[in-house]
Amino acid sequence: MKASAVHILVKTKPEAEKILQQLEKGGDFAKLAKKYSICPSGKRGGDLGEFKKGQMAKPFDDVVFKKPLLKIHGPVKTKFGFHLIKTIYRD
Repeated sequence: MKASAVHILVKTKPEAEKILQQLEKGGDFAKLAKKYSICPSGKRGGDLGEFKKGQMAKPFDDVVFKKPLLKIHGPVKTKFGFHLIKTIYRD
């Protein structure tokens, strides 16, 4: 099983919640990822490209492979921090 997702990674849950509020008000995901994400993917607007099930941390995988597509989920905690995740597609 494969999927593609974009995400914004930050250190704290309150920071993730603040960004989520901006997204809910119509904020541009890619612009917010470039501005706030501490993941190298932030430079690409949070784009992680395509990956296989099991390649990402389990809480991340669970969102990408089980939750509705094209909706923003999170904050999701992993050892890296807190993610806001939007799954683009999966097959």
